[in-house]
Amino acid sequence: MGTNSKSTHQSYTVAPSTAATLDPPAPAAVAEQPSPAEAAQLIADLFNAPFGDGAGVATPQPMAGLGMPPEIAEPPASAGGGKDRTTDEPPAPGEDAWDPVEPPPAAVPDGLEGAEGPAATGDGMPAPREPREEEEDPAEQPLTPVPEAPTKGMAIGEPILVGGADFLNSAATLISYDSADGTPREVLLAHVNEEAEEKLLDALALSEEKLVPVEVTKEVTGQLDLDKQANLHELVAQAAKSVNHKLKNGMDVPQSTHDKIKAATDAVATAAQGATADETAMTGYYQQQLEMIAEKAKSGLGDQTYADGGKIPMVTPYLHTGMATVTEMVPAPAADPEPGQLSAKLRDASRINASLDPATGEASWNGESRTQATGKEYLIDMGDGWSAVYRPYGLNQPGKAEFSMRGQLEVHAPAGAGHGPELVSRLEQLHLANKPMTASEGEWTYLANNIKAQGLASNPQVKEAMEVARGLEELQVQELFHAHAHEAVGMDEAGLSAFAKKLQLQAAHDVLPKRVAVVRDAVGQAAGFADGAALSGSHGYQPTPTKSGGWLTWSRFDVTGNPEAFASAWQGRSLVHGMGGGDVTTLFATGVLASTERRAVMGTSKGVGMSEGPDKFSGGANSVFLRVKDKPAGGSSGHGVRLVWDDPAVLMKRSDYYAYDGDHFGALHTASGKSTYGQTSDPMKIAKFSAGNNEVMFRDGIDLLGSEAPSRVLCGSADNRDKLLKFFADKKITHLGGKPVTDVVGI
Repeated sequence: MGTNSKSTHQSYTVAPSTAATLDPPAPAAVAEQPSPAEAAQLIADLFNAPFGDGAGVATPQPMAGLGMPPEIAEPPASAGGGKDRTTDEPPAPGEDAWDPVEPPPAAVPDGLEGAEGPAATGDGMPAPREPREEEEDPAEQPLTPVPEAPTKGMAIGEPILVGGADFLNSAATLISYDSADGTPREVLLAHVNEEAEEKLLDALALSEEKLVPVEVTKEVTGQLDLDKQANLHELVAQAAKSVNHKLKNGMDVPQSTHDKIKAATDAVATAAQGATADETAMTGYYQQQLEMIAEKAKSGLGDQTYADGGKIPMVTPYLHTGMATVTEMVPAPAADPEPGQLSAKLRDASRINASLDPATGEASWNGESRTQATGKEYLIDMGDGWSAVYRPYGLNQPGKAEFSMRGQLEVHAPAGAGHGPELVSRLEQLHLANKPMTASEGEWTYLANNIKAQGLASNPQVKEAMEVARGLEELQVQELFHAHAHEAVGMDEAGLSAFAKKLQLQAAHDVLPKRVAVVRDAVGQAAGFADGAALSGSHGYQPTPTKSGGWLTWSRFDVTGNPEAFASAWQGRSLVHGMGGGDVTTLFATGVLASTERRAVMGTSKGVGMSEGPDKFSGGANSVFLRVKDKPAGGSSGHGVRLVWDDPAVLMKRSDYYAYDGDHFGALHTASGKSTYGQTSDPMKIAKFSAGNNEVMFRDGIDLLGSEAPSRVLCGSADNRDKLLKFFADKKITHLGGKPVTDVVGI
């Protein structure tokens, strides 16, 4: 069922969200200001970083036992190559990359002061200054420059890469929706990695202790949450079994059985207090069962024998199918946000309710309309007309919420055009990476994707290298704390916290080349190369992404570097997608074969896929589904529209797919009732799939008009073929995948 569904580099910073501004605070008296060592210790306390005793700032020591090469085992240099310092003496102006020619005022972290001084904003944080002119280093240039204004109405949006590892595949998409009045609505969409959620939630004003009951309307198939939480069915069933056991053996019902009946009765009565209408129906069902059980326990078999029907019928759980109103306990928003934190409101999950013009493929949205989803999300006020929506992992448990939306983030700009760079920079308010990805960062993401795709994470060399890489970043954090402690003099706690987070982001950036070198060597050796240099010099090593419609994909060198072996394994086999519904011209109007989740934000009508609902719970809704088949012949009508890739390497060189030799609804977990047994990302195993309902899932979607175009489009009828060819002619699309469309489009 799963198949057929389906400029230059600059550091962006952002002013805090509060609109009011204050005059810069007067410098504290010298005697009241912390020394650089004391300031460093305050920062260290925020992150539990070691800094020695209060007498001075300790120099980080090399990490022993991690197998680092000698040239890497030395403590990393300070940002910009400054000298190591073991005293509180501040550096000379310009000695560090963070230091301007003229030193900034003591209370302002370098890199955050304004052009004419540290103008403070309402929450005490300084306003951003103009970026410095820097020498252009090709390795430090953005792989995907951020457009000032994304193209209005382009449904697939414009993909960008964000440095660091906070986002899945380091990817984000900028979409500029058209609207009825012609005013663009610009949005950044991204998928936060689960490991980065703690940072994001730390930016929100949420209560860690207080839980509040919230009535939630959601789609339920099976037992209600209250039933599971209170173990109602289990308690009632145990009471029935205990009575039946005694009756079957001709025994009197003992007090212990009556105690079980009472325990179940009390639990049901407690659950009925404050229950919703749907939960009340459930507790009423169990109360009826318990009344029968209690009566049978008192009277025994009477005139009937156990075999003749004297036993209590099996107690089945109360099942609900459809939308139900249930009660959930969730963290309450904090009443008084701490300085620097963002106000957040918890609400039922929802999605952007966009509209897609089937003729032009353009998307529109009024900035407000949303559709319901099953789960929870935070609506975040970022100030100045900016907002964000985040669907946390922690509040959307597998099996209870739509798995495919966990970690989804939306950042919304005020109405109007020209917010592209600020949509990225505003991520800093959420404590997330907010710089465009550079080439050196791209290689790290490329290696990480290949480790996952090729199953190298368990390799001992790769595991050790990843530990070394983490250690290198920790060392660099300490070195930066040491080098820049003097800049923290005069800061309050909120300023120190922001300053510390800035240092951590800078450390990750500075040490990245060394981390890449360590991991590249390990990956190369694990893959059979002599070392990392041999791997990077091989034909298949391609550490830059490829644009695929509205997203970017990374390749895998085991496919791109072994074309002969791949072609041999896939001889006579193709990848095929059968359209589940909709007009084939609508599909090509957007230019992409998009996943259920992508179609939702593009404005595509529901019901195009075969199993959109179940796929949201299994996790498959984030991917498009293809099948491995023997190469289908054309000319056979009645099969509907089929997209055929006769050269599977066009898609299988990507690193973001997984597959099953059977229909698992693209499952990424088992809580939805779908098995993950047999999941593989090995292209050679996938080539041997034999089940007719096998499935191969590609993240986000496939570019139908670019380098990933299908080799054939089988329309199923002459009318469909003529309609599609006319559409291509009207759009002046003459070729697909380098071939004339008349050679690609068939019946």
